[in-house]
Amino acid sequence: MPYFNTADGTRLHYLDEGEGLPVIALAGLTRNAADFDHVAPHLPVRLIRPDYRGRGRSDWADHGTYTIPNEAQDVLALMDHLGLEKAAILGTSRGGLIAMVLAATARDRLIGVALNDIGPEIAEAGLNIIKNYIGRPPAQKTYAEAAEFRDRNWVHFRNVPMERWLAEVTAHYKETPEGLVLRYDPKLRDAVLEAGAQPAPDLWPLFDALHGLPLALIRGANSDLLSVATADRMEERRPDMIRVDVPGRGHVPFLDEPEALGALHEWLDRMT
Repeated sequence: MPYFNTADGTRLHYLDEGEGLPVIALAGLTRNAADFDHVAPHLPVRLIRPDYRGRGRSDWADHGTYTIPNEAQDVLALMDHLGLEKAAILGTSRGGLIAMVLAATARDRLIGVALNDIGPEIAEAGLNIIKNYIGRPPAQKTYAEAAEFRDRNWVHFRNVPMERWLAEVTAHYKETPEGLVLRYDPKLRDAVLEAGAQPAPDLWPLFDALHGLPLALIRGANSDLLSVATADRMEERRPDMIRVDVPGRGHVPFLDEPEALGALHEWLDRMT
């Protein structure tokens, strides 16, 4: 499996598959390259999927380095490692925040950005849910139990087959005789809570840094993290932005829904 070393010596894992336009797919906060397993077969691109430090198959590091600015620098280090002058970014949740930081700090390295259920304002309700579960293994003991729990209780999602829930929990936990184990460093919780102790920064300038880049926004119609009002405001500031609200999905869409694929293909067309 391919790995590279960051400036501080942390070894990070990534996947590099396909040909054509380079698209770096950045996962959600606690997630990994498997975030894009469902959409990968539908994208005719060179899809590059890193695991952030402390997640997936990447090395764990000092939790103080689990920050968006550091993770943005890791993306640039990966691009340098691969010899990529420019790439497009498909960012799910935290990955979209990293994309906006890159737009503000290294815009000349970007071809375009697609945001999956994230914007410059994060709804408090969704943020509180994240703070509640992060760093804690689920109460369920097996993949089957965890999949059934999601099927019963994730009310923002509709018409999700059990096979999809099983794929999701398998990607994000490891099943052991003692129960399910997180596929990320539990100290990520400390990093998030410590960051939350500071006043929330104004992220709108980071969104505005996307000006001139082909931009898409895919929002779960039932999202508790990205409100309709914030998405509408984003659209007002970027009337050329491709936007879809995926029905029957909360935070976050899987990206292989017809609405999401339509938006992604239109976004790719604008870049190619």
